[in-house]
Amino acid sequence: MILSKKNSTITVVGAGSWGTAIAGILSSKGHTTFLWGHRREHMEKLKEEGQNNKYLPGFFFGKNLIPTTDLKEAVGESEILCMVVTSQVYRSVFKEILPNLRDNTIIVSAVKGIENTTLLTMTQVMEEELIHNGKKESVQLAVLSGPSFAREVADNVPTAVTIGCRNMSTARMLQDLFGTDTFRVYVSTDVVGLEVSAAFKNIIAIATGICDGLGYGMNTRAALITRGLAEITRYGMHIGADLQTFSGLSGMGDLILTCTGDLSRNRSVGVQLGRGKKLEQILSEMNMVAEGVKTTLSGYKLSRKNGIEMPILEQVYKILYENKDCSKAVQDLLSRDMKAE
Repeated sequence: MILSKKNSTITVVGAGSWGTAIAGILSSKGHTTFLWGHRREHMEKLKEEGQNNKYLPGFFFGKNLIPTTDLKEAVGESEILCMVVTSQVYRSVFKEILPNLRDNTIIVSAVKGIENTTLLTMTQVMEEELIHNGKKESVQLAVLSGPSFAREVADNVPTAVTIGCRNMSTARMLQDLFGTDTFRVYVSTDVVGLEVSAAFKNIIAIATGICDGLGYGMNTRAALITRGLAEITRYGMHIGADLQTFSGLSGMGDLILTCTGDLSRNRSVGVQLGRGKKLEQILSEMNMVAEGVKTTLSGYKLSRKNGIEMPILEQVYKILYENKDCSKAVQDLLSRDMKAE
């Protein structure tokens, strides 16, 4: 597929902060951009106010950005879809999309999670559904990943990300489509590596937040980031990902951002856990989803299934799902047998 520089039609599926920021990038480049959300009341407010006041206040829409709840119309008219719904509802939304897909559509996943029931990444979820519906050959899949807080992207803060697609020519086309003077896009063919690193870094961010909440210092944070990257890389190499991915934007870059940035939802969950707050209360008070909570469950199952040692992930799992005391979890990490790095 060759897209024109202007006036292509694109649909962003998911009207949270990140979906809104992505729609803003695409519409600012002259593309007709549908922004789809499932809650009619919310989308009507977007139309009335010209901004997403709930998730990204102060970012006003241009004339090419069209909020909608009509998934059939938006998908049927679009050459490219960008999926930005949470990982645990991703499959159900994608099933609604499938009957309306045009041939030769390119679908970009911008979601950093792993499905709990199947332990599949988002492109793997889509592949499964496409095969089931006999549409695998008519659709190309890609992934957008990297250190990118939605608020800063919307404010045109210089940002760098990676687009991954098995077809390099498609990746380069998407690079041109998404890239702006402040949103720099690199390309890769390591789709699974990008997805795994993006999903697992949220777990390490929760761990880092826990230690911040307990009052530990920068030494502890640096140790968790470094050893967390080692765990993610170890798992990624086991499943055939490219080693270079884990030292790149989706690996080390996104890990640093999510573990240190005040806008990180996953780090925020960890901080509150470290301060003694219960998970149920933390989640009930959040306006947006912290993907790392659900990904911890998927990640724990994957590490056990594949026999990969991931001690930080294991302790986060025990805190979230077995109500383990945060201080005891840190002690158990530190008291493990000494070993070579």
